[in-house]
Amino acid sequence: MYSKDADAMYDEMCRLIGDVVLTMHDFGIEPKHIVIADMLRTALASDAERPEFMVKAMKLAIKTLET
Repeated sequence: MYSKDADAMYDEMCRLIGDVVLTMHDFGIEPKHIVIADMLRTALASDAERPEFMVKAMKLAIKTLET
């Protein structure tokens, strides 16, 4: 069906979105798709070093959440 790379990217996107949703829950914030995308965008804008695979997954997750 899908390649191992596509499956790995999907898994990473789900992990990232899940982490954001759980963090939002901890702070009592309702996890709406646009807010999740904004949190991922803010994380991308920070100076933190991230593996290229994670950056790509974050960008794809944002794109998916905004459509």
